[in-house]
Amino acid sequence: MKNKDKLIYRCKTCGSQTFKWMGRCPDCGDWDSLVQERQVSKPAGNSGSLLTAEPVPIDSVKTSRSLRICTGMSEFDRVLGGGVVDGSLVLIGGDPGIGKSTLMLQVLSALAQSGKTCLYVSGEESIRQLSMRGQRLEKGCCPSLLIVSETNLDAIAAMMAKTAYDAVVIDSIQTVFQPDVNSTPGSVTQIREAAMRFMHLAKSSGTPIFLVGHVTKVGAIAGPRIMEHMVDTVLYFEGDKSHVFRILRAVKNRFGSTNEIGVFEMREKGLVEVPNPSAVFLAERTSVAPGSVVTACMEGTRPILVEIQGLVSTSSLGNPRRTVLGLDIQRVALIVAVMEKRLGMNLSGLDLFMNVTGGVRIVEPSADLAIAAALAASFLDKPVPGNTTLIGEIGLTGEIRAVSHAQARIKEAAKMGFTTCLVPASALKQLSKVRGMTIESVRFLKEAMEVLFGS
Repeated sequence: MKNKDKLIYRCKTCGSQTFKWMGRCPDCGDWDSLVQERQVSKPAGNSGSLLTAEPVPIDSVKTSRSLRICTGMSEFDRVLGGGVVDGSLVLIGGDPGIGKSTLMLQVLSALAQSGKTCLYVSGEESIRQLSMRGQRLEKGCCPSLLIVSETNLDAIAAMMAKTAYDAVVIDSIQTVFQPDVNSTPGSVTQIREAAMRFMHLAKSSGTPIFLVGHVTKVGAIAGPRIMEHMVDTVLYFEGDKSHVFRILRAVKNRFGSTNEIGVFEMREKGLVEVPNPSAVFLAERTSVAPGSVVTACMEGTRPILVEIQGLVSTSSLGNPRRTVLGLDIQRVALIVAVMEKRLGMNLSGLDLFMNVTGGVRIVEPSADLAIAAALAASFLDKPVPGNTTLIGEIGLTGEIRAVSHAQARIKEAAKMGFTTCLVPASALKQLSKVRGMTIESVRFLKEAMEVLFGS
């Protein structure tokens, strides 16, 4: 019987497929996301003839740490785990206009300045637009940085086969199309085929390839999740457009840690690295304002001091407002409940506002004590001493629990001029003295409030 092509409908968001059109995807629930595709049936062949590689013992494979390429941008290299790995496939996502193209153009420019031959493939901008952007950036133009405007996957593969490039950027993966695939550019099938093709090109040639990807309205990279599984590293470029700071974060990294972040500042001449984020985030802090508290959070191996602001005010609404920026709103609600139960503060009928300055987002529980202190300071209209920083997790019974890397957090606070640090009593035995820093231990939330504001 002759094989026939089948018509299927595939979701643009999650990649699931159905045999009939539906207004809503049955898996992810997105509306009007199913697009028609033609599935080509291929006859089964002899699998024995496809064997092209022989298995080898794992201990016989020789590896070298010199396979990493340093880009010259320390913040970018930090997130990757020390540099770009030869033959790696890196996916970079972020909101439109956040600076993904600017970042990658600067990375290739830095590599070109060191003598590498790099290729920037743009499917959204012309070469004239790319040249104008390179001239605007500081050190953005170099003869060994080649640019081209192309979306045909076969043409891009031919360019890479003709010249041995040290690094290639594809901006963006949603604009690249495979001519043999009967689907529109940006569809699930095209993105999957393009990602698979680039993966083979990277592994076979040893050239690191960076794929720039757009994100959907829910913050995920557009296209099937299988694309994130195929690549070696997934980076997210985050930040609020109203703030000048941008954070590069790794959510998957086969060659390094996923806890490291890189901090950049957007300026007129492009992105500038921020080697000391603590000094930048605390530059405009007012130490005598009620509701302002400083805590030390860990981003990978780097401690960063951030300012948490809390505001408690009377409410004119039937349901008081709870506005939280940069923190987990469920975590804040938990801390408010503990404060009402263990401290007797009646916050249920008041408006509560929380903010982390600089556009930073804190997800670890070590900031619990600082959140509670910021709300209590605004409620009592008493400022927390400006030279004090707080570290600790709050339990449901009001106890203050220990956090990881407490010694590194305290050293960072001392370096920034803080003289007092409130820590959990259970962590005191593991800490050594830090010059110029007075360490005070507390066991319960009530004790911390008495130390900060008196009885």
